[in-house]
Amino acid sequence: MSTTNPLLQQNKRRISPGIVVVIVLVLALAAGVGVQYYRGHSKVEVSSNGRPEPAVITGPGTSGKGITVGKAGAKVNIDLYLDFRCPHCAEFEEASGATVDKLVQDGTATLTYWPLQFVNPDASPRLANAFAAAAANGKALSFADEMYGDFSKSWTTDQLIELGKQLDVGDEKFQQALQDNTYAGWLESVGKAADERGVTGTPTVYVNGKQLPADQLSSEGLQNAVDAVAS
Repeated sequence: MSTTNPLLQQNKRRISPGIVVVIVLVLALAAGVGVQYYRGHSKVEVSSNGRPEPAVITGPGTSGKGITVGKAGAKVNIDLYLDFRCPHCAEFEEASGATVDKLVQDGTATLTYWPLQFVNPDASPRLANAFAAAAANGKALSFADEMYGDFSKSWTTDQLIELGKQLDVGDEKFQQALQDNTYAGWLESVGKAADERGVTGTPTVYVNGKQLPADQLSSEGLQNAVDAVAS
């Protein structure tokens, strides 16, 4: 005849499925908080400082006009509608960024950035405003590349200020533009111009006024579209 320890039975009954679920949820919450902390406090390290930076032809601030960089007189213009919190934009940058950079650097194309605020009501405007402030200091391409290059970051204001410093544009005027949201009105005008053109998502790309189909949003698709109008 076997005997069972009553205390052991009692302890077993205490670990219910509900308690297990609560423990799992608490652990998941703690992990999520840790990830968020890292995203907002991770170190800013740039890879593009010192790279050739295309000239800014049209800077931020002109109502309804995007930021155009490159060499004046290029046969081709690429219009890029983007949101700095858009994961598909980050994917497009990873796949096609080198192609875009080369086309701009060799004078084949100019690039017009249209920063939109679709994805995140807090982060998208903050990052777009910071990009405009960097572009006003001649660092449009590098600043955009760095933000997409570390897409996992929250890109808090402190991180954006540090990015500006590492790209040699983080002076007091730049920091003030971030803190005052200086380009908010201009960004609204850019959004309105995008609406009028029928842009409903990001990334959206036009090559000399012709929209690139979604299945051509790739390095090869972009290069083919440029070649078709540049030849």
